[in-house]
Amino acid sequence: MERLERSGRWLRAALARGPLRRRLPALLLAIAVLGSALKDSDLVPDTPLQNKRNPLNVYFVKVAWAWTLWLLLPFITLTAYELGRSQLLYGRARSALLVLRRLGALLVGTAVWYLCTELFIFIENLTGQCSLQGQPSQPGQPPRLYASKRECQRDGGVWSGFDISGHCFLLSYCAMMILEELAVLEALAIEHSSKLRVVINVLLVSLCSLTMIWVFMFLCTALYFHDFSQKLLGVLIGLAAWYGTYRYWYLKPFSPGLPLPNIPLSSKKYSYSR
Repeated sequence: MERLERSGRWLRAALARGPLRRRLPALLLAIAVLGSALKDSDLVPDTPLQNKRNPLNVYFVKVAWAWTLWLLLPFITLTAYELGRSQLLYGRARSALLVLRRLGALLVGTAVWYLCTELFIFIENLTGQCSLQGQPSQPGQPPRLYASKRECQRDGGVWSGFDISGHCFLLSYCAMMILEELAVLEALAIEHSSKLRVVINVLLVSLCSLTMIWVFMFLCTALYFHDFSQKLLGVLIGLAAWYGTYRYWYLKPFSPGLPLPNIPLSSKKYSYSR
């Protein structure tokens, strides 16, 4: 338990404050550029991580939003309620309303994930064509036209289209979202002997571990998969989604709000950007 407390204290100092949130977008862009340069120069060694069936990709990245959602759900619920009760001096009902408002950020994130994923699929289908290798067309019949990647692959073909990197988009968005939500820890003061502190520390360690996995797998994507333009566009869309929500919309009254709602509007802009 003492080790958990030390880990939680260190992670609060390292990740829950502004500097890392400010620098991570530039770091992700640098990884995308440098990783692509190494890939194009054939300087990347062969490793198991270049196999799409590696465990980290199958059990984490493929369901990245589910991992992020189900860990942020209890974290936001507990921290928002505790913030309302202990710092904002709200009653139970108003604290519960604050929790519901803050959980709206997860609904927004789910909408961003779904809409962007569907957009990427639409663009790849729109720009692609199917190549059926080793399957000659029937005499007197025109070659079949495929409308989507799924139809092409179902017949054993290879689809070539503009495949915006969904991994670069989602991993950058999830990492930035987690760091933004951890900012609430700057305002919370929970007794060391409290069970709530133990639960929040467990969630904190889990979320930070998840963030490190997302950044590491972002690096692997930059080194082994996609073209440079596909990765760059993916991370730019992910960062734009984060910026448009946490740095713009969530500053407005009719929004899920920021994790620290008691700070005046001008102070929020300062504290979240310094």
